[in-house]
Amino acid sequence: MIKKLLYTTLCLLTLHGCKIENDIPYPIVEGNITAFEVEGQRAAEEGGNAQATISTQNRTVTLYVDDSVDLSNLRITRLTVSNEAELIPDSAACNDYADFPRAGFETLDNLPASTDTRIDFTQPVHFTLRTYQDYDWTVTVSQIIKRNIQMDSQIGDAIIDVNSRSVIVNVASDQPLDAIKVTAFDLGGEHGTVVPDPTASDTFDFSEPVTFYVSYGWEEASYPWTVYVYQQESSGATGDVFARVTTASLSGSIQNGKTPVVEYKVQNESTWTELSSSAVTVSGTSYSAEFSGLSAGTTYQYRVNIDGVAGTEQSFTTAPATSLENGGFDDWSEEQSGTQILYNPWASGSSSFWSTGNGGSAPFIGSITTPTDESVSGKAAHLQSRWAAIKLAAGNIFTGDFALDGTNGIITLGREFSSFPSALRFSYKYKTSKVNRVKEDRFEYMRNQNDSCHVYFALTTAKYTICTAKGDSFNRHDPSVIAYGEFASNQDQPTYKEMEVPFEYYDRKKTPSYLIIVCSSSKYGDFFTGGDASEMFIDEMELVYE
Repeated sequence: MIKKLLYTTLCLLTLHGCKIENDIPYPIVEGNITAFEVEGQRAAEEGGNAQATISTQNRTVTLYVDDSVDLSNLRITRLTVSNEAELIPDSAACNDYADFPRAGFETLDNLPASTDTRIDFTQPVHFTLRTYQDYDWTVTVSQIIKRNIQMDSQIGDAIIDVNSRSVIVNVASDQPLDAIKVTAFDLGGEHGTVVPDPTASDTFDFSEPVTFYVSYGWEEASYPWTVYVYQQESSGATGDVFARVTTASLSGSIQNGKTPVVEYKVQNESTWTELSSSAVTVSGTSYSAEFSGLSAGTTYQYRVNIDGVAGTEQSFTTAPATSLENGGFDDWSEEQSGTQILYNPWASGSSSFWSTGNGGSAPFIGSITTPTDESVSGKAAHLQSRWAAIKLAAGNIFTGDFALDGTNGIITLGREFSSFPSALRFSYKYKTSKVNRVKEDRFEYMRNQNDSCHVYFALTTAKYTICTAKGDSFNRHDPSVIAYGEFASNQDQPTYKEMEVPFEYYDRKKTPSYLIIVCSSSKYGDFFTGGDASEMFIDEMELVYE
């Protein structure tokens, strides 16, 4: 028996010493939210985009709803995810955690009748997307309750204090307080109700503070609000200007019923120019005006006149028409990288504005972005897509910096910039090839189709980092993006062709901090997908200001 025990023990020790370690790493498969919609969804501002802003870099979703829905019990109507990730919501925020879907969905129609997608969004809510790893996402929903009060002879916007549920309205000194015509009184928002309704009669008595009972669009309960109306002397129109390069926007307050006349001139000149009435918009106690045809880097004076009385003279200065550094791609330098030459798109001894991914390709297959005399003038940039033994390397040139993390690239996009171009102009030619390199299944449909060259550009408030190992890509809807534009073509262009592509501004009253421009010989080269014989030539790139 002892011998048998000893034998058994030795066998177990031997097996333990020879055990197979399960140390094969799981693949990196990111779980991203690709679409998110809720009831009552709206844009942050009138005329804006109502779609949710999704940042895969920060793993955040930001969206807005109107005043018709209950933010504490808000139904999600669409939630799609990448890579069939498992969807795990915050149980504390769910109306019914057990019946919340565990997979993404395009519509509620295809879900079981018992499904409950209602969430308490009064605070940001966390969702976990589970693949081989867990990815934490934060969804923030903000409710916009647009309260609006408009009375005859009103001066400026009503002062609305939500915490104390009180309102102060100023009217002109010659307006009787006991007989004021009210044209708008949306204290409960667009979908709310107010009792009594002061707009239902020709005039309303505000000689004493008045209590109204206000209900929101999503509930029956009402809340008392007190409205105070005071007489005051009108001080004319007030306003602020946001200046760009050749245009500027003026917005401000005015007495209800008055029409502003806006004049402007170059500083130190004597002649005033009156803006046409079509360039001035009035809505109740608010007005706006658009200046156009201005000169870059110039100081102007303006004034807003009411009833023939000249307003106070004020000034603004337009932004400079900043030119694009080395936009002709004439400046290059080179250095040795093993047996290969590493080409850099900047002059020797100078700082870099443009960068390339040559630092990753040069040691193996040489530089894939090089200077060429095959140009419109001087030099041009020659971008080539090539097979680099294990994956496609697409020729590229961009504003920013390139670094290596092992064999993977870390790309930081953006150079300091604070002007407002209207378009990007450049000359290009292109030789396409059939897509024969596909790294991810989702791009398999592109195989044997023509490859595409790609140029995209943006004005942003922050730099943007892309890690090729994670499959990152630039998100034009990132909150930091102020303006965006792009060009792509999958057709051969044997001779240089000039293109002018406009910037699409998402926000015309925000100053950018960075300029991003990216050019590639294969549009999906950042996903290692494309044709390994595609070539793009690009030259004479410049920013347009109109």
